[in-house]
This record gives sequence, structure tokens and C-alpha cells, in this order.
Amino acid sequence: MLEPYRVLDLTDERGMLCGQMLADLGADVIAIEPPDGSPARRIGPFAGDSGAAEDSLFWRAYARNKRGITLDLAHAAGQQRLRELVRGADFLIESFAPGYLDGLGLGYTALAAINPRLVMVSITPFGQMGPKAGWAATDLTAYAASGALLLTGDDDRAPVRCTVPQAFLHAGAEAAVNALIAHAARERDGAGQHVDVSAQTAAAMATMSMILQEGWGEKPVLRVGGGVKLGPVLLRFIFPCKDGYASITFLFGTAFGGFTRRLMEWVYEEGFIDETTRDKDWWNLAVQLVGGQEPMSELERCQQALGRFALAHTKAELFAGGMQRKLLIVPVSTTADVVHSEQLAARGYWTPAAGNREPGTGNRTNAPLSIAPLSIPWRGAGGEATPEAAVYPGPFAKFSATPIRYHRPAPTLGQHNAEIFQSTPQSPPLQKLERGPGGEVAALAGLKVLDLTWAMVGPVAIRYLADYGATVVKVDSATHIDAVRSFQPFKDGESGAERSGLFSNVNCCKLGISINLSKPQGRGLLLKLVRWADIVAESFAAGALRRAGLDYETLRQINPGLIMLSTCLNGQDGPQSALAGFGTMGSALAGFGALTGWPDRAPTGPFGAYTDYVAPKFVATSLLAALDHRRRTGEGQYIDLSQVEAALHFLTPALLDYTVNGRITRRAGN
Repeated sequence: MLEPYRVLDLTDERGMLCGQMLADLGADVIAIEPPDGSPARRIGPFAGDSGAAEDSLFWRAYARNKRGITLDLAHAAGQQRLRELVRGADFLIESFAPGYLDGLGLGYTALAAINPRLVMVSITPFGQMGPKAGWAATDLTAYAASGALLLTGDDDRAPVRCTVPQAFLHAGAEAAVNALIAHAARERDGAGQHVDVSAQTAAAMATMSMILQEGWGEKPVLRVGGGVKLGPVLLRFIFPCKDGYASITFLFGTAFGGFTRRLMEWVYEEGFIDETTRDKDWWNLAVQLVGGQEPMSELERCQQALGRFALAHTKAELFAGGMQRKLLIVPVSTTADVVHSEQLAARGYWTPAAGNREPGTGNRTNAPLSIAPLSIPWRGAGGEATPEAAVYPGPFAKFSATPIRYHRPAPTLGQHNAEIFQSTPQSPPLQKLERGPGGEVAALAGLKVLDLTWAMVGPVAIRYLADYGATVVKVDSATHIDAVRSFQPFKDGESGAERSGLFSNVNCCKLGISINLSKPQGRGLLLKLVRWADIVAESFAAGALRRAGLDYETLRQINPGLIMLSTCLNGQDGPQSALAGFGTMGSALAGFGALTGWPDRAPTGPFGAYTDYVAPKFVATSLLAALDHRRRTGEGQYIDLSQVEAALHFLTPALLDYTVNGRITRRAGN
């Protein structure tokens, strides 16, 4: 999709994911390292525990699909070489300390004078300005500053991190979104710009809008490992079972009461509760607990019974039973569980470093690779751990017209110096700048989006578009209200469908309508909006719109240039595609749950619905890339984005530690 564009990637471990995402989407990304190599090459784990720079699994994780060169920016020759490369570049991504490149004469102002169309993206812990801009920082302190760390872990210990550092992965994915927003503006009016990305603010999404509590007059949510405390109500989500842990969503209210009723029917059938407990009003239990009609001890009794039920089963038994009964139950997966996932195997998710090759030809097919459940880790023919032999997380989204391709493994140090330095980049032609009478024009002004998504992933992703000028029409339902309308923070602590800070936050800047799709008039109105829209996005259970006769093939007959995106936990096909659920379950399935917590205790998992804060960045990036492709070709397409598959890119080093070394990464506290 992004094949026409060149990206100069000067980032280290603090931003490499941005370049990887753009490279996966087809851009020519050139990783530029100092002569002694990027600091990312010295980050483990390492293949075979060698400690050698070429064996860094972190480097291999986030430098794939890139070409690589070396430049010594401390000397005039290296600085001049970069200026020459900038002439032919569309993007430059960097993660130096604020002001460092300015001191070398390579800041945005200087580079824009060479190439006014350049989009420069700077990724730092706290941004380019403000009192913390010059502060020293690690991934841990940037994540702590976001507010998300305070919410994560057991209440009787310090906040606890995920064993795979997360803050700069949030920043890198955020940078990819905003690089393409700036690019959209540049393609409209010819002018590049400087994008300033702060890891602190990028990771703040992982507070699930609880960062708004003080401003909304709400009581603070307290840290509770493996669950959540809402006022006096303490709810557990992670339960031990025979062979590990399972995530069991035990919630109440309009959105969750039906799931909990079906769950308690199963628990009753196996003799762990009586009929009276089974038949509680699970839709209104939270209100009854707060109002005193039900004692808090009764909630704890129910959770203890649920705990005994879980201990009587394996992870697989709970998952299979949950799928059959349409419950919100998933295993808390280890990295081994993830690699051997039946669903990911069926989706052909895993890929070798440089794509598959057609047998006997040496030509890459770029087809995904299936790993059979319970097979051994992927190795070379002689058992060696090589970059070409290891399998990696595959495409973060499936595109019908422009599928993601994997062309090359992470480059060796200076691998493409001769190839790139021998070519002379050409400066792109300057275009006349066209500004409206008010000066600046919103980057996505004129874009029309029909938003059929609910909960968090879709609404957050579409909010990126709304923030930058798109006209977004969100379709809601008065009879099946969006689940996040029932989530804190509430204005002044008073619950209500119109008082949720979470709902208001993720749907800011949108227009809203209600449509009853069971009525012919409602369906007709929806189809009229489809004709109007550039993008239709939906996050129903897999296949729901297809069964309703509103699938992409049908809608494109109405609007041939339509871009349609479907996002759900597991994607649109595979044996577990029917799993409906939330980011707490996605977090457990993807491996975040098992990797967050203390080694001497049960896993706590990241706070809340963690994959709901990761996947939106991949959704928005996918939509923006598809829009650019349509602008150039007129071709729309269908995008199938599994939230689990996208989020796995935040755990790639740990997954490679298993596929290369056969080692399961364990949670390690702080």
C-alpha cells in the first residue's frame, strides 16, 4: 500500500515499531544506525543467549522488512549523507533527545528547507517541550508517568510492570498513526510537518480513561491484581485452574448479565452452587450490592464458588465450554500457548522472517505459515536458531487488495550501505500550498466515516480520524446500549448511560444517531449512509454483518470505492472466530496476562482491557494506509483485523524467545 514512499528510520528501541508498521504496509524503510550499531542490538533476549548484536531478538523483532545502513552523525560526512537521503525521503522517524538533531544542524527546520514535503516524526519520553522534555527516562518511568502503572498489580505491593516493556511500543504505534495523518495533509496541500510523539501520553490510553477521574469528580479506581474494584465492589477476573489460570469475566448489568447467567447455569450443573444462586438477578446485582439489598459477603461467596469451579477444570476445558455456551472465558496464555494456538494456526498467522519460499524455486510466496498446535518451536533443518528459521507474528491486519508482505529479515549492520549510497535520491517536485481562508485545514477534512463499532477498539481508532477533521457518524442503539456507557468514570460519581467519561472520551468529536436495523426503514437508512461514506467500520461478532446481508461484497455494490474494516478479538475466520468478548480476554489470550505480575504470585495482568488500548493504533494505521492507496488507485478494499493478532506485535521479543530458543518468558515483577 505504501510502496511509493521512503522512510528514514533513525530510531532506537524507543521507536522502532513505527518503522516496522510502515514497512509492513509496503514503505521502503531504511534503518539508519551508528557505525557500532543501534543500542537496540544490545537488548535481549538473544538467540542462543549469545549476547551478540546480530542475535538480538529485540532487533530482529522490530527491524524486519527494513533495509539497513550505517551513518556517523557525529561527523560532517555522515551529516551530509543524511541530508542527501532526506532529499528523496517522505518520512524521517527519530528518537533522539529533544534538541539533539537541532544541535547537529539536522532538526526539522533545517531538513524542511531541503525537502519541504518531509514528514518528520520525533519520539521521546515526554515530548519536545514542557518541564519534563529533558528528563532522563526509561520505558518503566515513562509508563509510570502515564498513570497506567499505578493501576497495575496487587494492592498490597508496588505497582508492577509487564515483563516486556510497553511504553515505547505504545509510542511507536502512535507515531505510525500520526505519521500517516500528517502524510494525508501533505498529499492534500504539499507541505510536510513535524510530528511530536510523547511515550507518556501515548501510553496514557492504557488507563482506560481513568486518568479523567479527578476532572470528572469520580472516586479513584484502586489497584487490584487480576480484577477491578468499583467503589465497594471487588471483582476478580483471573482464576487458578488445574494447569494454569483462566480469565473469567464476572460482571453485571445490561451488557453482561446474560453472559453471567449462562456462566452460573454451568456452575450449577456441576454442583458448585444452588438454584437460588443460579437464579440471582445478574443484570441488577451491582445496584443491589451498592444499595444493600444484597450483602457484599454474598458476592464473595459467589466468587469463591466460581473459583472452586475453575480449579476443577483445565484451561482448555474452560475455554471449550465457554465457546460452546457463549461465555466470556479464555485461558491466561503463556508464550508457548500463543505460539501453538489453534486459532492462529488456522489463520496462517505465523511467518518466517523473510516470508515463505515456493518449494524448489527460492522465490518467496509471502504466504503465512501454520504451526500445528503442540508442535516443537520452529528451528532450522539442523536445529539451529537462525533468523530465517524463526517464525514471527504475522500481518497485523488482512487486506483484501494489498496484503502485507514480508520481504526480508532484520538487516545485518550496514548490510545495504553500497546499495543505498550508490543511488542518488531525487528531490520530489514541490507543490503549491493550498490553505483555506482560515489558514490551517484539518488533515482529514472531507473524509466521511460510518462508525458501527462499539466498546473501545473501534471507537478509539475512529476517534483518531474524527480528531483530525473527518465527519464521523456513530450508530448507536437505544435497546442494546454500548457496554462502555456503563463504565467509570461517571460524572460526579453518578452512573448513567449519558454520564460515562469512558464513552465520552472514545467517541469525542463524532455525530451520533440511533438506527433499528430490524426495521426496513432502519436498514434503508443504513444503506444510504453506506453510499455516503468513504469508510465503514464495524466491530460486531465475526460474521454478524454477513449474516445480516451487510457484508463487504454487498456494500461495495452500493459504493464501489468503499473501504470497510471489521475488527473483533480473533478475526473473521478460524475455529475460535465466534468468540465475542472484551480486551480483558484479548489481553489474556495474547499473553499479556501471564507476563504481568510477580513471580511468586498469580498473574495480575495489565490494568483493564489492555488489548483495547493497543489494537486501535493498528486499526487507525490500517485505515489511513488503505485511504492513501485508494487516493492513488481508486481501489477500495476490505480489512479484517484481529485485535489479538495486532496486539501480539507488542510481545514479539518474548514470542521469538520461544520460537527461537524454546524458552517461555515468565513474569518477573519489576
